Parts: sequence; structure tokens; C-alpha cells
Amino acid sequence: MATIAFIGLGVMGYPMAGHLARAGHDVSVWNRSGTKAQQWAKQYPGKACNSIAEAVNNADVVLTCVGADKDLEEVYTAPEGIISNTPATAILVDHTTASAGIAETLAEAAQAKGQGFIDAPVSGGQQGAENGLLTIMCGGSDEDFRKVQPILECYARALNLMGPVGSGQKTKMVNQIAIAGLVQGLSEALHFAEQAELDVRKVVDVISKGAAQSWQMENRSGTMIDGEFEHGFAVDWMRKDLAICLEEARKNGSRLPVTALVDQFYGDVQEMGGNRWDTSSLIQRLRKK
Repeated sequence: MATIAFIGLGVMGYPMAGHLARAGHDVSVWNRSGTKAQQWAKQYPGKACNSIAEAVNNADVVLTCVGADKDLEEVYTAPEGIISNTPATAILVDHTTASAGIAETLAEAAQAKGQGFIDAPVSGGQQGAENGLLTIMCGGSDEDFRKVQPILECYARALNLMGPVGSGQKTKMVNQIAIAGLVQGLSEALHFAEQAELDVRKVVDVISKGAAQSWQMENRSGTMIDGEFEHGFAVDWMRKDLAICLEEARKNGSRLPVTALVDQFYGDVQEMGGNRWDTSSLIQRLRKK
């Protein structure tokens, strides 16, 4: 069993930290909203801390799941933050979906203190976090990965080392690029079926048995038909992720015309007030007269 600090108790981090505590690890948590940390400590066997420094000061492993690059820079590099206050023997694991550049920067700063670093973004959404069935894509050294693998397996369905630091984030970008196109395609298909006055559920039942089948169709088509968009990753977060994808594409020379277009479509959804709708809400801009 390891001594673990978990920083960031959002919709993903909260249950992830809970899985670690229930597995028997010694878990300390910190969240920007102290009330959330206190709530977590009442629900799970673990300790809520008043500062990052308190949470990490004797940790074997520090896990983070925060918002974006700027949040990572703050929690890792501030004087009262992770790198300055974690033991030199610790390994730092970041589950935030962020840029490959910030992963490389944080890894360099951690290594200067003797700490290991792994970028480990996740896929599977809130449901995957709650059920302990996340897909985790890691970037870092083989040695560091082997050390933290048993810990990450507490909430992983699939766990892979993709290459050096930054490779996890780049793999997550591939994931988001694929999802953007799939959701737009599914939205157009369902919209067409509605306009054609077909029995849309019956259509989905038929085509889901063939080549059109996808996770999005199996898990989101019903709620899309019903106009329910409270079931997953928010549009605001998807736009943040797609901006990272498009920036990395500019750096490596990739051409992402569909991704760029779908990013604009999500901007339309935001203008409709759908900032916190889940990503399947792309269909609503097609329904808008």
C-alpha cells in the first residue's frame, strides 16, 4: 500500500481518489474548494488537507486531475505547490487533459528535484471514473510506469505506456479528434432520420448491428433522440481539448479539417447556451430552425 496525495476533486478526481482509498492506500486529498475535500473525507477513508504542501509532504505518489495548463502550472510550480513540497523519491502522475508542452515542462522541473513524472490523461468520462473503468494513456519512463501501474489499475480498464513524457497527452488528442468526427456523424445521421420521418429508435436498432456501430451510438443515441444532454463530458471542456489538438497539429504539420469544423460547431452550441451540455449536443444545432 502506498501513501498517496490526490490533488483536484472534480467529477473525475473525486471518484478516482475514492477508488484508491477503498483499495487500502493511505490517501490525502486537496481541492481548491475545501468543502469538496471535507465531503470526500466523510465518504471515503482518507484525509482532507488544507494545503497542497500538507497533502504531499510524505507522499510516495502524487496524482493530479485539474482543469488546464494554467492550473497545472499553479499547483505544480508554486512555492507551496507539489514539486517544492513532495519528497525527492516520489512519482508525480497527471491525469489532466492538457498540452504535451506543459507535460514536458513539468517533467523537467520534477526531474530537477529527483522526482519522476508521468502524463496520464484518461478517457471514459464521469461514468468510467465512478465505475473504475477508465482508459489511461501514459507518457514517461518504463521504470516510473511500472512503479505506479498497480495504483492506476485501481480505476483503469485499460492502461498503457505510449512512450516518453508527452506521449500520453498526444494519444489523448488522437482520442478527442476521433470522438469529434464520430459525434458529428451520428448527429447528422439521427437528424436525417428525424427529418425523413423514420422511427429513429428502430433505425438505430438496425444500423447498430452493422458497420455504423460505435460506442457513441450504443451509449448516446437514445439520449440524443430525447434531447437529454446531461450524460457526460461538457462542451466547454471539449472545446478546450480541441484547441489543444489544433495547436499541436499546427506544430507537427497535421491537417485536421473536420476537427476544426466540429470545433466551430461546438462554438455554435455554446452560443445556444449549451456550454455545460455534453458533447452529444451537436445534434441540437442541426435541429435549430
